[in-house]
Amino acid sequence: MNQTYEPVILYEDNHILVVLKEQNLASCPDETGDDNLLDLLKEYIRVKYAKKGNVFLGLVHRLDRPTGGVMVFAKTSKAAARLSAQMKEGDFEKRYLTVLCGSPDEKSGRLINYLKKNAVNNTVYISTQATEGAKEAVLDYAVLEEKGGYALAEIKLHTGRSHQIRVQMAGIGCPVYGDVKYGEDRAVRGRLALWAYSLSFTHPVLKERMRFMAEPPAGEVPWKNFDVSSKVKPE
Repeated sequence: MNQTYEPVILYEDNHILVVLKEQNLASCPDETGDDNLLDLLKEYIRVKYAKKGNVFLGLVHRLDRPTGGVMVFAKTSKAAARLSAQMKEGDFEKRYLTVLCGSPDEKSGRLINYLKKNAVNNTVYISTQATEGAKEAVLDYAVLEEKGGYALAEIKLHTGRSHQIRVQMAGIGCPVYGDVKYGEDRAVRGRLALWAYSLSFTHPVLKERMRFMAEPPAGEVPWKNFDVSSKVKPE
């Protein structure tokens, strides 16, 4: 494990830990055995507070490995249960920024599909409602800026399916920049331009509504080609 890892902490109290996940870091342990954010944060807590024994840290939600952005973890089992309940009740709002190859004909809208995952090759595809194991996937999108054949867009998720944004946007002919897995020849090779920039939820103990935001890396392609900051002002 990377012993020198220093997490970017956006907020921390006795109940929750809100951090910035870097791209290409797994959210939690997987079959690769690579470093992952959950274990790195457990080690951070163990060292910072001189904890003895196992450290509890609840994984409330995930971001795909190539996706960066805001995540919240629960420091107690009570907080984990309450945040998980919020997710089921739709009170847990996740918004993403992405750069699309091409721009949708409709500059804003809602996409509703049924997605099926192939666990063998870790791919997801659009199927029908009648397909066994298919799950409904719903998102809202809005194009914020267009430039040079690309579009900066905001995505609001209503469901949290694996690879959902990547599959659904590719399904309308506008794959995420860098996503050759689903965009094939239409996508541009490079770091995946998908970033979880805003996370809103009700604090599990204080009961206050909280929103955390973090913009994608401004100096990196393709983000630097857009005026991101002016498009994501707090509501």
